[in-house]
Amino acid sequence: MAEVKHEKILFKYYSNVLDELTVETMWSEIIDKENGIYKLDNIPFYGPIIATDDEFYAEFDESEQMLTYRKTTKFSGNSIVLVIIVQSGFDKEIIRDRFKKLNCASEGLNDSYFSVEILKDINYSEIKKLLTEYEKDGILEYAEPCLSDKHQMDLKNN
Repeated sequence: MAEVKHEKILFKYYSNVLDELTVETMWSEIIDKENGIYKLDNIPFYGPIIATDDEFYAEFDESEQMLTYRKTTKFSGNSIVLVIIVQSGFDKEIIRDRFKKLNCASEGLNDSYFSVEILKDINYSEIKKLLTEYEKDGILEYAEPCLSDKHQMDLKNN
């Protein structure tokens, strides 16, 4: 039998994007199951303060009946940006393709909403410039719920 390498973890948090208590389940790599350490292997949708490759502590929650996120233990330096297309009829795949060419993976939720992963080694000021252009053109709005220290420094240095 193959060894289980991932677990689905419950994240329960207040989302500033949705302005409400939010529940999201995400796949995570098992780092140290005995001590409850996992590494996020999903791109979050609604804005928890965690990014892909961050390590965190989770434990079984009796009321939820599943493993539940408790706290981040090691930050990867990656960031997550949430994007909503506000211009009616605009194909979000055009923007997702532009991000992909900049080595930023994304996950779409529906025709107008997606989240973008910005890896630590990417200069965030370039991504921010692109987002700002689209926002000025009335095509999208975006939120930066999980902007790493490294990416915040990218903005200060430009």
